[in-house]
Amino acid sequence: MKVVLAGDLDAAEWVAWRAALAQAMPEAQWLAPDEARQHAAEVHAAVVANPPPGSLAGLPALRLIQSLWAGVDRLLADATLPAGVPVARMVDPAMSAAMAETALWATLALHRGFFTYQQQQGDGLWRQHPQRRADEVNVLVLGRGAMGSAVAQRLAAQGYAVRTWGRDNPAGLPPLVAAAEIVINLLPLTPATRGLLGARFFAGMRAGAALLNFGRGAHVVDGDLLAALDSGRLRHAVLDVFHAEPLPPQHRFWSHPRVTVLPHAAALTDPRSAAAVAAANLRALGDGQPLAHLVDSQRGY
Repeated sequence: MKVVLAGDLDAAEWVAWRAALAQAMPEAQWLAPDEARQHAAEVHAAVVANPPPGSLAGLPALRLIQSLWAGVDRLLADATLPAGVPVARMVDPAMSAAMAETALWATLALHRGFFTYQQQQGDGLWRQHPQRRADEVNVLVLGRGAMGSAVAQRLAAQGYAVRTWGRDNPAGLPPLVAAAEIVINLLPLTPATRGLLGARFFAGMRAGAALLNFGRGAHVVDGDLLAALDSGRLRHAVLDVFHAEPLPPQHRFWSHPRVTVLPHAAALTDPRSAAAVAAANLRALGDGQPLAHLVDSQRGY
């Protein structure tokens, strides 16, 4: 099988991904976009990482586009994407486990006041704060996909009072938000969820609650979040994703005392495990078997 590897990758990243994919599926021939167009009639699959527009043009035999990233909003927004070709998103258990670890760290830090203690260290302040049990902390996870489920299970195993919400229950969101002390966003980015975390959402959160955004930067209305933090409505936000990445150096999130910034590192894709997931789907394609994790273009994920 001839497979094109295309993406927003620098030279070193492209070499690393090609090596990982070749190890996971040595029987395939891995081609760069220019190479693939020389064998267009024989290239039946593409493995991509947010490829530049036009990367998959001129490949009429494509039967699968396998993303290496969990989010496919940028990929689906590409008007040059070949019409009618199934797109599969990356669902990697290793990535879900990494996300669960990050969510547990941030939840523990908020629950036990560790962000506050860090600030106190900078001020040379020795002051203890009340310590509560995990089951006294209500956590809401937005999103019931692979990552959302992994996060909810990890936090519940740690003793937190966890509830989850999916987009199939819009009427049920306000009471869940009002009861939660920590809200963790892991929703996919769609027209329905873009800007969801804005003034109306924050007004519905309990006073002193915290937000963890591990979904997409466009879920958040930045100005509304800053207003909620400035007013004390929210006590803290842990942000891993942003409208523009890298986060511009002048953005207020960098210096805000109630914001913790992560450089889109809550759950990095591991080429070893992701390559194995991609290879399994490519082999299913070659064997005429059902493909995993296909994207519904109408839903956007």
